[in-house]
Amino acid sequence: MTRRKDGPVSLGESLASLASRYKKVDLLIIDEVRARWPAAVGEVLAERCVPELVKDASLVVRVPSGAFAERLRRDERTILEAFADLGGRAPTSLTIVVGKAQKPL
Repeated sequence: MTRRKDGPVSLGESLASLASRYKKVDLLIIDEVRARWPAAVGEVLAERCVPELVKDASLVVRVPSGAFAERLRRDERTILEAFADLGGRAPTSLTIVVGKAQKPL
């Protein structure tokens, strides 16, 4: 890691730099995706389908049943367009996982 010589770096900048090194899972984008999720899929789907993470530019979404999975697959293009303005950080595909969400400890 090279140090900047023009002054101290904010904690946010340091964390963003560190997180950007982990290309497989984008730790910064999921909060933005979750905030936009209800607008992207509608309130009914947003209550039941949970975006869990962005990995390798794919948004991983947990759904309760195959019917919800099919609905998200059908609307995939529209859903992804809702995040397109995030630029290179935007998810480019959906990975849908059927099953109950894990409860945090």
